[in-house]
Amino acid sequence: MTEPNQTRFNQEAANWDSNPSVVLATELAVESYLPFCSASFDILDLGCGTGLLSLLLAPHVRSITAVDSASGMIDVLTAKLSSSGSHQNVKNVLAVCALLQDPDDARLQIDPLTKATLGSETRARTFDLVVSHLVLHHIPDLAAVFKTIYGLLKPGGKVAVTDFEDFGPEARKFHPESKMDGVERHGVKREDIQKIIEEAGFESVTVETAFELPKRVESEPGKGDIESGPTKVFPFLICSGTKP
Repeated sequence: MTEPNQTRFNQEAANWDSNPSVVLATELAVESYLPFCSASFDILDLGCGTGLLSLLLAPHVRSITAVDSASGMIDVLTAKLSSSGSHQNVKNVLAVCALLQDPDDARLQIDPLTKATLGSETRARTFDLVVSHLVLHHIPDLAAVFKTIYGLLKPGGKVAVTDFEDFGPEARKFHPESKMDGVERHGVKREDIQKIIEEAGFESVTVETAFELPKRVESEPGKGDIESGPTKVFPFLICSGTKP
């Protein structure tokens, strides 16, 4: 999996949680993920950012390994989880700075709850569920990332990912022109993502509309008037599959 450009995410990490669209999209995504969760599940949040999604899902699962390749984002999550942080009482989330290319990555072998190393030389730690929110449109090689996700899951484990839909030229407006760095595609296309997930080996693949996000956009490309610009509604897809 090729690493997306992390410069913008490192720069914006400290103020990431103050973006109302980011917060709202995450809250809506949580509702889409809850049917996939169980109190006994160990899950991996791929591209966790500052941990908004992980921290909201944490009460509903056994543990969450929250992974992001942007060190600035992981620093913010680590601060939240520290003894003096805003989420110091959350004990089942582990923040990991990594670009996942190998399902056997040693950084994933630590149990967030017990802090014990669970992997072995013959069997790596695997997960019940892998989630990923607003990440796919930043990934250059989606086929590679879903193959990695497949390797991270237990037999019978599931993947469930959410991102905005590529519904045509207007989908480009999701990002202001000044923040196109690291954007590989303007949303995901239903048919394309379903094929990619199936070709990675997943069964019972579904791609459905999860929710719609109202978001302010630029009145004209490059104008930079997000705060006063018009509001556009962006459909979000939830894409899921099961490892046989």
